[in-house]
Amino acid sequence: MEPRFNLLADSPTAAKIAKRFYNVSLALDDSDLPKSLRELVELRVGQLNGCGFCVDIHTKEAAAAGESALRINLVAAWRHTTVFTEAERAALALAEEGTRLGDRGVSDETWAEVRKHFDDDQTGALVCLVSLINAATRMNVIVHNPGGSYEPGMFAA
Repeated sequence: MEPRFNLLADSPTAAKIAKRFYNVSLALDDSDLPKSLRELVELRVGQLNGCGFCVDIHTKEAAAAGESALRINLVAAWRHTTVFTEAERAALALAEEGTRLGDRGVSDETWAEVRKHFDDDQTGALVCLVSLINAATRMNVIVHNPGGSYEPGMFAA
């Protein structure tokens, strides 16, 4: 697959927005949400939206954050596994329902589970994380940004 458009190189406006968008996401590094949980949530959203670029990034970043290959590989089927905690399951459910808003939105049951396991700041961070990764996956899918060449930490520079 060839990219349709390079948001960073082909459009000064898109480049400014993409850089600001990335900088906004850095605030999540200051949250109490563990890096590995953030990566699993972002991986799940990337899978749901069919974003090869995001799946590439977040599988590699999850591994770099200490996630096992087993847990990374089972994210796509998390409901049918025993390897995720109740808190992780709540976050993954929020990721799915927050991505598939047109289906029914975020259920009261999922919201209650999130609130059971996460404090106010963590809940706010999760909501922002799901929203930001959904925007990122959509940008990458629209322009056909392919996965496969990401190296952990390469955006930190």
